[in-house]
Amino acid sequence: MQQEIIDWFETEGRDLPWRQPDFTPWGSLVSEFMLQQTPVARVIPKLDEFLTRWPTPAALAASPSGDAVRAWANLGYPRRALWLHACAVTIVEKFDGQVPSDVDDLLSLPGVGPYTARAIAVFAYGKHEPVVDTNIRRVIARHNQGNADQGPPSTTRDLEAMAALLPTPELSPAFNAGMMELGALVCTARNPQCELCPIARTCAWKNASYPEHVGPKKTVQKKYEGSDRQARGAVMKVLRDAHRTVASTELEGCWPDKAQLGRAITGLLKDGLIELVADDSYQIPA
Repeated sequence: MQQEIIDWFETEGRDLPWRQPDFTPWGSLVSEFMLQQTPVARVIPKLDEFLTRWPTPAALAASPSGDAVRAWANLGYPRRALWLHACAVTIVEKFDGQVPSDVDDLLSLPGVGPYTARAIAVFAYGKHEPVVDTNIRRVIARHNQGNADQGPPSTTRDLEAMAALLPTPELSPAFNAGMMELGALVCTARNPQCELCPIARTCAWKNASYPEHVGPKKTVQKKYEGSDRQARGAVMKVLRDAHRTVASTELEGCWPDKAQLGRAITGLLKDGLIELVADDSYQIPA
């Protein structure tokens, strides 16, 4: 299984910026933040803009956090921009401006969880660690466990399952990346293309004639259209585009549901993404 996936990845893996040999650990960290719940096609141009403007943690740390929020633009979940800025500050203050390679050190950074820490350790530094995202969990569930769906995540259980599959240290980064790519391109959630899969011959789910999933299912994200998240995004767009303070009366036109607009503004204030200034006006933090 391991060598088949590595060989497949070498020929079929996408040519992505963060897979280039000269890509920096800082670039890896920024890309991992951007890729959280955001499609690759939307990330690539923003990643290039972000790294051109802030090529090092020190460069971002020297800028106001509000600049990072504005640069985040339409990537969604703008709290990630604040966390990334806080990461840059922490890296400068505690790690001499260098992105750490140790998983525990990476986990100490703001906004960095078990997946992101291991992804940076493996893909930026070649560490022998299991990386687990939803795509890898799906491949393991189907190929090794015969389940149609990966079910709710469990950090301990999922890491143990992937760790048990890791090949030798020198091959484990390519295997981690290959498993992730296989789940993203071939062993997809809705339309798996088993005819293209390098490990279809040994897939427990396929060999059992694709039984339906039984047991708990992973949480399905609520629709974006009409959600509080969309209302928050509408407020953020007005403030980003204005490049000035915006009166509350101006914000009233960006969202039709006044109660939802109020929740959006309250939530953004609580998260530190906007701030209240004089005369009942708002701005992105300076």
